[in-house]
Amino acid sequence: MIDPERWLKANDRYLATALGWLRERLLTSEIPAEGATASPHGAIPLPAAMIEAEAAEHPPALILLAHRLGLSEFERHTLLLCAAMELDTRFASLCARAQQDANRPYPTFALALTLFDHPVWDVMSPERPLRYWRLIEINQAGAQPLTTSALRADERIVNYLKGLNYLDDRLAPLLVPLDVTDNQATLLPSQQAVVGSIGRYLQQVAGTPRLPVIQLVGPDAPSKQLVAWHAAAALGLHVYRLPAELVPAQAAELETLARLWQRESMLLPVALYLDAHELERAAEGPASSVNRFLARSRGVLFLDTRDVWPGVGQSSLVFDIAKPTPAEQQVAWTAAGMDSDSVTRLAGQFNLSVTAINRIARAAHAAPGNGHAVDAEQIWQTCLLHTRPRLDALAQRLDPKATWDDIVLPAEETELLRAICEQVRRRRTVYEQWGFGRRMNRGLGISVLFAGESGTGKTMAAEVVANELQLNLYRIDLSAVVSKYIGETEKNLRRLFDAAEDGGAILFFDEADALFGKRSEVKDSHDRYANIEINYLLQRMEAYRGLAILATNMKSALDTAFMRRLRFIVNFPYPSPAGRKAMWQKVLPAETPTAGLNLERLGRLNLTGGSIHNIALNAAFLAARAGTPVTMSLILDAARTEFRKLEKPINETEFRWLEPVLGSQALRADR
Repeated sequence: MIDPERWLKANDRYLATALGWLRERLLTSEIPAEGATASPHGAIPLPAAMIEAEAAEHPPALILLAHRLGLSEFERHTLLLCAAMELDTRFASLCARAQQDANRPYPTFALALTLFDHPVWDVMSPERPLRYWRLIEINQAGAQPLTTSALRADERIVNYLKGLNYLDDRLAPLLVPLDVTDNQATLLPSQQAVVGSIGRYLQQVAGTPRLPVIQLVGPDAPSKQLVAWHAAAALGLHVYRLPAELVPAQAAELETLARLWQRESMLLPVALYLDAHELERAAEGPASSVNRFLARSRGVLFLDTRDVWPGVGQSSLVFDIAKPTPAEQQVAWTAAGMDSDSVTRLAGQFNLSVTAINRIARAAHAAPGNGHAVDAEQIWQTCLLHTRPRLDALAQRLDPKATWDDIVLPAEETELLRAICEQVRRRRTVYEQWGFGRRMNRGLGISVLFAGESGTGKTMAAEVVANELQLNLYRIDLSAVVSKYIGETEKNLRRLFDAAEDGGAILFFDEADALFGKRSEVKDSHDRYANIEINYLLQRMEAYRGLAILATNMKSALDTAFMRRLRFIVNFPYPSPAGRKAMWQKVLPAETPTAGLNLERLGRLNLTGGSIHNIALNAAFLAARAGTPVTMSLILDAARTEFRKLEKPINETEFRWLEPVLGSQALRADR
């Protein structure tokens, strides 16, 4: 194995010898005047030390560069001439002297053609290595001939010749190394098989001019990065990640990026991870920036996509990287130090990659005061926080505060809500341990419809369920999901469901009839695409493994094909007088001062729970302004306001009947 320090010293000695030889050549050479015949520059052979170093087992950087990029001897010497300007300040005057022009203190093609043996004219061609690999830069001003234009060695190449081999600083703003800490996680058996297949294939095709693109397909980006990192590490390669959105659209910029990366892949043991995970295949045609970049790039290339891209500019090898199964996640949680009960609960609810599990466990262990023990509840909350960011950008997160004590529903509907919670908890037992999951390829999630008039408690019920299950609750903003542009609605829905899958978040589609309405007869293209959106939504609802709650006050408007896919339908009836009385008992917090309330009579106001909440809140503000407790008079004033808002007729006779009578024992506080 080569000793780096020893090689650097040998490389410096070679460069010193080569520069000395080059100085002698310049001192004995002159470019002939125009029209004159070139005169011999004198036979100054390569020093024996250079010849010996070039034939060594570990040759100097210039020879390595020439072998890897295909430079001829003449091109190699021309590059040395250009690099000498950066390595020794005396070469500027030597170049001017050799060219008999004090205004040319720089290398030119004309000087190289005269100076070195076996000159060839095609060294100036854009297809030859010096220009193709951007090893030199040409400063051709105005109408100046190419042969007499100034040449300058690329900074990256000069440093390479000195033995400093690092990523080109023009690529550094675009590329980032894959996180080594996270990607050293233990591979799953299925992932180990993929890594082995990739390694064997790349070894078989090693040395071919263009390797196939390795497509890593699936929704689990961390697992794909893990596979790529291990596959590259097995080959001794470092992986750099390039987000697809940073690939230039302009042809010239894209060509420069592709050329520089090709050069880096030949100078460094590197592989590229092109992250197109969030890029829609449908939006990318054959002439897309990503495909054009792939067609112009070489080396080991990993392409991270959700679906297979059939045309990526060259041949490709496709591997489907699935998320860890619940059983595999259990193994990962156990390895992270969780107890058996917590492992079952976490793997049954969250759908996380091994990388995410390790990251969450490390964060929990590193929390102040934890030591070696980790609280299971803290891990649960950390998982919720980990799965939040992507959903926060797509939907409104609700902070569930309602509990079973706050909601008023008939016994049958209450039991349905409890049954929903139990099914969410017991999913893994039924699907994984009892075998139902092996017989089902859809419908593994739980879809629920909350149907009832506005204000009957649908949102509160969703909060109760979320509180009971200790899960994030998201209200879907239809304005952010539904788009007038063709294909955008499906794209938004895909992002929404994919983001929710990781943490099993509860998705709450309020006014669901606006999104899940009946499919219409196709009369034009708008109808056709609207039906496509509904069909896509039905498919995603069935495939979603979490809990999706749809709320509507127009049950009849929902598509019948969707209704049969629902696991539960919970009807929220208009509250009875007894139910309304119970709502009045719970609507005012214990800290609120009250006086003379007759809840029996208030329960006779024909209102929903939502309206009762509004009246109680408005009455509390009226009392705060008046500096008095909440009284029947204030509640009835607020009730009149609510009735007017709802455009409901106000029966003043009924209101007067509800007005308190001073001294009446019937109007005492009933709380």
